[in-house]
Amino acid sequence: MSHYWRRRLLNYLLLGLCVACTAVAVFPLLSILFYVAVRGFQALSPEFFTQMPRPVGEPGGGMANAVAGTFIMVGLAALLGLPVGIMAGIYLAEYGRGRLADVIRFMTDVFTGVPSVVIGVFIYTVVVTRMGSFSALAGGLALSLIIIPLVTRTTEELLRMVPYTLREASLALGATKARTIVSVVLRSAAGGVVTGVMLAIARAAGETAPLLFTALSSRHWSLALREPMASLPVYIYTYAISPFRDWQVQAWGAALVLLLTVLGLNLVARAVTRSRYRY
Repeated sequence: MSHYWRRRLLNYLLLGLCVACTAVAVFPLLSILFYVAVRGFQALSPEFFTQMPRPVGEPGGGMANAVAGTFIMVGLAALLGLPVGIMAGIYLAEYGRGRLADVIRFMTDVFTGVPSVVIGVFIYTVVVTRMGSFSALAGGLALSLIIIPLVTRTTEELLRMVPYTLREASLALGATKARTIVSVVLRSAAGGVVTGVMLAIARAAGETAPLLFTALSSRHWSLALREPMASLPVYIYTYAISPFRDWQVQAWGAALVLLLTVLGLNLVARAVTRSRYRY
């Protein structure tokens, strides 16, 4: 009996330790969510999403241009980066053998850890200076470079988790390798791939440094891709360090909107993943 109770005591001890560590990990996240929600909720109103920023010193106004600009540039980044990242992941998982594949994997891992400000400076040098102006196109391109390595590695790892017997069965039935990849392998890993895509987009949506060097910002309503465009991360940075109380409140409101957007993307990814395992 003493041995039995020692095992139970050790089990309870380790379980309590795991619960305590989980609480330590979750508490900062919940604190951030609660603090941003309390500070930002007072700035949210219909005017925040429908009106333009007011001149310096005038209270009120909104960030309609920044909300639209964020969705445009993140959408452009997804349009440019997702096909490249997914196709690169498929190549590495299904065809990537030898030194070339090893080099691509190594460069992808290195590129994942590159600071976003370096990407912004690179796009500024290569694109902005040659175009002669800041632009939403350059901002979307910079964000796409953040998305590509994340999606590439996620897609590769998830496709490798698909049992090879499924590939053999598809090929035995007469399907081509390309058809097998699209209809069997990629479909089997679709839930995880979508999760990785959502997480990559969520990270790109919160980046500020690349947009400061590429899209800059604008206090006007602009949907032109070859002109500077406002974004929520840049407005948060600009308004948060300003001496005006009204601007600081709006910065918290923009932070809450951005946080809810990222949270929504993660919830969508979770829902898609769970629906995949219901079948």
